[in-house]
Amino acid sequence: MRQKRVSLTQHLIEENRRYGTVPEELRLLLEVVARACKTIGHSVGKGALGNILGSNETENIQGEVQKKLDILSNEILLESNEWGGHLSAMASEEMETIHPISKTYPHGSYLLLFDPLDGSSNIDVNVSIGTIFSVLKMPEDKTDADEKDFLQPGRQQIAAGYALYGPQTLLVLTTGRGVHCYTLEREMGSWVLTQSNMRIPEDTSEYAINASNARRWFPPVKRYFEEMQAGKGGPLKKDFNMRWVASMVTDMHRILNRGGIFMYPADERNIEQGGRIRLLYEANPMAFIVEQAGGAATNGLIPMLDVVPEKLHQRVPVFLGSKNEVERITRYHKETR
Repeated sequence: MRQKRVSLTQHLIEENRRYGTVPEELRLLLEVVARACKTIGHSVGKGALGNILGSNETENIQGEVQKKLDILSNEILLESNEWGGHLSAMASEEMETIHPISKTYPHGSYLLLFDPLDGSSNIDVNVSIGTIFSVLKMPEDKTDADEKDFLQPGRQQIAAGYALYGPQTLLVLTTGRGVHCYTLEREMGSWVLTQSNMRIPEDTSEYAINASNARRWFPPVKRYFEEMQAGKGGPLKKDFNMRWVASMVTDMHRILNRGGIFMYPADERNIEQGGRIRLLYEANPMAFIVEQAGGAATNGLIPMLDVVPEKLHQRVPVFLGSKNEVERITRYHKETR
C-alpha cells in the first residue's frame, strides 16, 4: 500500500487546527517563502550552467563581496513576497535598510527577515548552502513599518526556518510547536513532510567551530576547546570530534539531526562589532529552531532569544545546539565575568 504523503500546506493547516499557531495569512506567507526557496534551489542546482557562479564587484552592508547568487537569491525573495498582501516590510542581510512593501500592493500584518544565501563562500565549490528566514508580527497600532519594528527580541518570532540546498533540498520550519522537516519532491515540485518533531540530543561529542581563530579567542572559549581536545583523559572524560563546514545552515542541520554544539564566539578581531553572526537574520531564527527542538542557544551569557536588538545588522557571539554543552560553555563565560 502506497504510503500517504503529507504536503507542507496540509501540515500547516493541520497544525493550525490543532494549536491555532498558523492562521491563514501566516500559512500563505510561509508557502510563498517556501516557493521562493524552491526557486533559489533550482538556481543553485544549475551551477555554472546558469552563469550564477563567481563574485560581483559589489559589497553588501557587511562589507563582504557579494556572490552573483547572493544577489539573485535576495531578488527572488523580495519579488516573491512583494505582492502577496501578507507583509508590511522585509529586511535582508544583503540590504542596508528595510524594504517596505510598495503602496501598489495590499499590506499585511507580518515582517519578514532573511539571509538569502547563507554559506555563500561555498557556492563555487559545490558545498551545501542555505536560506534562513524569520517572521515577526507588526505592532498592532501601526500600518507602515519602520526599522524599529524589526528590533524585537527573538522570543517574539512567530515562525522561523531554513532551506538547505544539498543532495536533497530541505525545508526546516517551526511555528512555535516543534520543528518539522520537508523534502522537495523534484518531480512534482512539492514540499513533503519527512521528519516531525525533530529533537536535539542533550549530550554530544561533536562540535563545530572555526579553529583557525583559536589564537584570537577569549579565555572561556580557549578553556572549553582545550578540554574537548584533551578527550577521555581530560576533565570532560570523553573524546570529541570536530565538524566544520563554514555554512551555518549545513552545520546546524547536522546538529539538529544528531546533536552537537555550534560556536562562533566573539574574538579579538571582531569584538568591536559584537561578534560575527547576525542576530536578526541568523542567530535568532536558528535559536528559535534549536529551542523548539529541545536544545539551547545563548550569546555566552543569556539566552539568544532574550537579547534585545539595538540595530538592524547587529552581530552577536553564538553558542547553540545540545543543551548540556551549551550550558557548559555559558557557565564558563559567567565564571570569568
